[in-house]
Amino acid sequence: LVSTLFNSPHPTQDYTITMYLNQYWTDRRLAFDVKNPNKSMTLTGEFASRIWVPDTFLANDKHSFLHDVTEQNKMVRLYGDGRIIYGMRFTTTLACMMDLHYYPLDVQNCTVEIESYGYPTEDVTMQWKNGQSAVDGADRVKMPQFTLEHFEVGTTTISLSTGAYQRLSLVFRLRRNVGFFVFQTYLPSILIVMLSWVSFWINHEATSARVALGITTVLTMTTISTGVRSSLPRISYVKAIDIYLVMCFVFVFAALLEYAMVNYTYWGARAKRKAKRLKDGEENLANTSFMDNSVYPRQPPAIPMYPPMSPHLPYISRPSYLFGSSYHHHGFRSQLRHRRHHQSSAGNHLHQQQAQMYSLNSQSHHCSSYQQAKRRYRLMSNIRQRAKHIRNQIPRIKDVNKIDKYSRLAFPSLFVLFNLCYWCFYLLTG
Repeated sequence: LVSTLFNSPHPTQDYTITMYLNQYWTDRRLAFDVKNPNKSMTLTGEFASRIWVPDTFLANDKHSFLHDVTEQNKMVRLYGDGRIIYGMRFTTTLACMMDLHYYPLDVQNCTVEIESYGYPTEDVTMQWKNGQSAVDGADRVKMPQFTLEHFEVGTTTISLSTGAYQRLSLVFRLRRNVGFFVFQTYLPSILIVMLSWVSFWINHEATSARVALGITTVLTMTTISTGVRSSLPRISYVKAIDIYLVMCFVFVFAALLEYAMVNYTYWGARAKRKAKRLKDGEENLANTSFMDNSVYPRQPPAIPMYPPMSPHLPYISRPSYLFGSSYHHHGFRSQLRHRRHHQSSAGNHLHQQQAQMYSLNSQSHHCSSYQQAKRRYRLMSNIRQRAKHIRNQIPRIKDVNKIDKYSRLAFPSLFVLFNLCYWCFYLLTG
């Protein structure tokens, strides 16, 4: 008998169930009236420690406790022919490895696994009494976050190192109720996305209003996403609610980028028009100056009749015979100067050779640097030409109001299409 079945308010890998577990077997040693087999005798749970009872345990149990108000919720009932009913009431937290890929539109299968701890199949054979009808009360269980669609019982054999053991399993198929998440997560996200579309109807020159609205919606979506993730276990894969929140964030952020494009197109076009007007004005001014010079030509500068006197006049040497007796003395000095000039010329020639070699090395290094710079210039020139070609292929938008006009239609249409695909996929395949 299933009394209560409930799950944690946060999605965890377990669930809690309160149940009555009744075990039936026959021990002929305890028969007290064979002629009246239906005659029964009910004893307290303490009597169970004096007779043989199966060592039943829950294989997927995490934490359990036996209720003891006002006495231990255990009983032993003996029949005249040796039949025994051993019943108890307890609450247990059982492991349930939930697959949260479709969360919160998911369906989970949680089990109760009953097994003998020490007795293998050669000693103890376990089975459900009356099959599916052995479980009672499951259809009356109400849970805040799940709906019990159906349950089923089964029997399997588990092979371990100590032997083969028979296991009874009770499987609950639970579908998560999405109403809570619609009002807590989905509906606020939809409203925030719709609020971001209001900026398409605001004048593009109202920069502060549109930027404030865009940033507010982005931060609100971030807050909603953070709140949802804080209540989920830290798992690596992507969940259905993550996809929805990410797409809502993309729509909100795209609305903010749309205004950035509008603002850049508007003010950039104005700046280009202003620069073009200034350039046209300068060209007109230059053309006007040229026309003035053509109508009123300037007089050429006057050329002086006599050339100016230069302070560097050529030196005219006098013949040597004008010096008289000092000619021979000057001849000796001339020979000495000629010899020194010859020595200095040889030294200068050596220095010139060294300078030429250094100049050749410098020229070769300069040529290699020049070639590298030339290649870089060609590469950058090609990149600029390609970028200019791509930029010229982009259609020019002269009226920025058209961007807002198209956005008013494109954003809602894409968001509706996304919602149709999202809900149809997860509701039909979940």
